[in-house]
Amino acid sequence: MTPEKITIIEGPTPTFELAPETWLPSLAEGPRHPLLALTRLRTFNGPSMVERCWKAWDQGRPVYLEYREEDGLTAEAEILAARYAEVSEGHVLLLYVRLDN
Repeated sequence: MTPEKITIIEGPTPTFELAPETWLPSLAEGPRHPLLALTRLRTFNGPSMVERCWKAWDQGRPVYLEYREEDGLTAEAEILAARYAEVSEGHVLLLYVRLDN
């Protein structure tokens, strides 16, 4: 199955921070302790982006965040959970990702 991708077209490299949520590791079980993080991205339509993730997961497909690293190379992080928040400037997409793929 083809994975779903959310691609950052313009803007800086996303900032990843340790996610404080205690439920997040349960989404990334495996033989090694995963490197999990949270990133916040401004988006035009947060509900639509979250819906894309939900539909892919419902079909059993993984979802990846595709972005450019500071050195210009393309990188990907698997998205494990997604939600959005409304702020005065529009929507912020909150993505919980696995960085050690």
